[in-house]
Amino acid sequence: MNRPIDARPFPRPRASGASCLSEGNHCPGGFAPLPGRQSEKRPAVDTASAPLRCWRSGIPFKIGQPKKQIVPKTVERDFEREYGKLQQLEDQTKKLQKDMKKSTDADLAMSKSAVKISSDLLSNPLCEQDPVFLEMVTAFDTAMKRMDSFNQEKVNQIQKTVIEPLKKFSSVFPSLNMAVKRREQTLQDYKRLQSKVEKYEEKEKTGPVLAKLHQAREELRPVKEDFEAKNKQLLEEMPKFYSSRIDYFKPSFESLVRAQVVYYTEMHKIFGDLTAQIDEPGLSDEQRERENEAKLSELRALSIVADD
Repeated sequence: MNRPIDARPFPRPRASGASCLSEGNHCPGGFAPLPGRQSEKRPAVDTASAPLRCWRSGIPFKIGQPKKQIVPKTVERDFEREYGKLQQLEDQTKKLQKDMKKSTDADLAMSKSAVKISSDLLSNPLCEQDPVFLEMVTAFDTAMKRMDSFNQEKVNQIQKTVIEPLKKFSSVFPSLNMAVKRREQTLQDYKRLQSKVEKYEEKEKTGPVLAKLHQAREELRPVKEDFEAKNKQLLEEMPKFYSSRIDYFKPSFESLVRAQVVYYTEMHKIFGDLTAQIDEPGLSDEQRERENEAKLSELRALSIVADD
């Protein structure tokens, strides 16, 4: 036998955040009981256990989360944007410092290797037997030592005016990150105490409840002021810190360019002088290459290096 259709309207959805455990007839989001089952008895529910799950929706309540919007979404987005820019700046600064260190280490290794090569050539027995070759190698060795000296000056300049400032700039970020962490900790305390205040505001206004409400508000007030001060300071100073990076780094990179210009200008002079000392006039690169090939062919024609 079909049951008659219950023509009564569904209950209205409750206001956002209302407990679904207080009346036992519907849950958050407006979910209503099925028609014809209004008379079903539900077990008695202790409303003090509201942080447990809503029976019928399965949605867990957030413990300690206030209903009131503490930080406007636009403010929170601004904060996340500015802090995200500083996090990216921190990563880029560390990477640049590391790359500059690798570059200067490679420069030093190059000039030291060149000096080692020229020193090995000077100790070669050929230099004792051929005065002309000895003169050429001596000129080469002198040039390599001059190059190494100027390279060392360049690296010292870069270390002092670029790498050290980068290192000092990076050392600021831990303090910044700690300030953001303290702001987040204060925000969590603010939310917890605000939720506590709201809980007492929703209770029946008895003497003990009013006393606890007053106490909760007194606990909330200094935490709220502390958070607002920290939040305001960070929102004001993070953009300033980010904007200051150009003025801070500009002198360093101007110094980097000057150091490179001085170094390569000296290298042009050094190798120009070296070329004038060891170069045979009147011979083109093609002619030198043909001469080398002819001499190599003579060596290959010797019986001791002939192929079996």
